[in-house]
Amino acid sequence: MGKKRIIKKTEEEILKEKEKLESAFKKGGELKKISRSIYKGRIYIKASYNNIIITLTDQKGDVLSWSSAGSIGFKGTKKSTPFAAGRVAAILAEKAKKIGVREVQIFIKGIGSGRDSAVRSLANSGINIISIKDITPIPHGGCRPPKVRRV
Repeated sequence: MGKKRIIKKTEEEILKEKEKLESAFKKGGELKKISRSIYKGRIYIKASYNNIIITLTDQKGDVLSWSSAGSIGFKGTKKSTPFAAGRVAAILAEKAKKIGVREVQIFIKGIGSGRDSAVRSLANSGINIISIKDITPIPHGGCRPPKVRRV
């Protein structure tokens, strides 16, 4: 088996990693070209165990912008953390402000750990939240049970 070595990062490597995360945070995906002004929109938050995806749409459901924890530079288990969800929500809030969206309805789907922090981050960004609705699919009735065994 041998000895285990602890690899320590130098300050330069830490700075490079931090710059890479900040550049991904600033970039955050491209905005769709919009000719009309949109004041009301919908935000769909999909929080799974592995990632969080937040989508901004207009009232009809046409996607205006989106962001995810993986797209801004988080990797592995860090993608599903509440911190990553807050960062993703902050990026999407900035995009919404650039587009001109002031009022949103929030629809949350999934059982990931970043649900609450994403909503808190959106509320702190200055966007007016009209409603919050949980649309997580819940099974009801279930499968048909097997036949009774005859011996």
